[in-house]
Amino acid sequence: MIGDKRILVVVPARGGSKGVKLKNIRPLNGVPLVALVGQVVQQLPWVDRAVVSTDHPQIAKIAEEAGLDAPFLRPDELSGDIVADGPVLQHALLACEKIDQQRYDVVVMLQPTSPFRKPSHVTAAVTKLVEGGYDAVWTVSESDSKAHPLKQLVIDGDRLDYYDPAGAEIIARQQLTPVYHRNGVAYVMVRKLVADHQAIKGARTSAVIIEDLLVNIDTELDFKLAEFMLAQEDN
Repeated sequence: MIGDKRILVVVPARGGSKGVKLKNIRPLNGVPLVALVGQVVQQLPWVDRAVVSTDHPQIAKIAEEAGLDAPFLRPDELSGDIVADGPVLQHALLACEKIDQQRYDVVVMLQPTSPFRKPSHVTAAVTKLVEGGYDAVWTVSESDSKAHPLKQLVIDGDRLDYYDPAGAEIIARQQLTPVYHRNGVAYVMVRKLVADHQAIKGARTSAVIIEDLLVNIDTELDFKLAEFMLAQEDN
């Protein structure tokens, strides 16, 4: 618990990833990605329950070996390529509440694809939600100015133009208001948002900005980047 809130951690880890086959159990520095989440959870004494939501028995087995529970397998209708996070979290929450005969107040989603998360990152997000009375708190990172929306371009036929016409007024990066992107380290939501609305963002959503260097793994190149970052830490 943090405060008087009972906290459920859900680790979504389906088996059908397209970019990297069985990505969620691909080893990084010898440890499967889903097991890295288990290592972090073991350092979070305030967690009341931590489960993996997967459709794949091998992922469930590896997650359990890493200290996560696997009390159910995710149904087929929640295992496709374009299933949103909200329904997956709702299913996990309600399933756990039925199994445990216990109501949870806060749901924390920890995606295996963010292997450089620290326990302090997750604790900061949950603490901000509880103490600030927010519906949700996401961890984010500041985007490089080269990826700023006002610097993006579109091609219509053979014609190049700004994605946003206001981009024509940008001369120097100092004119740009900072923008942020999801880094996948932690999403924290109150029960009502997940259970009643199948949502991860509410009217009162805040953020924890993480300045540490991170990588969110979707491709083979992302894996190579993560391995490179680990190698630099060892030097």
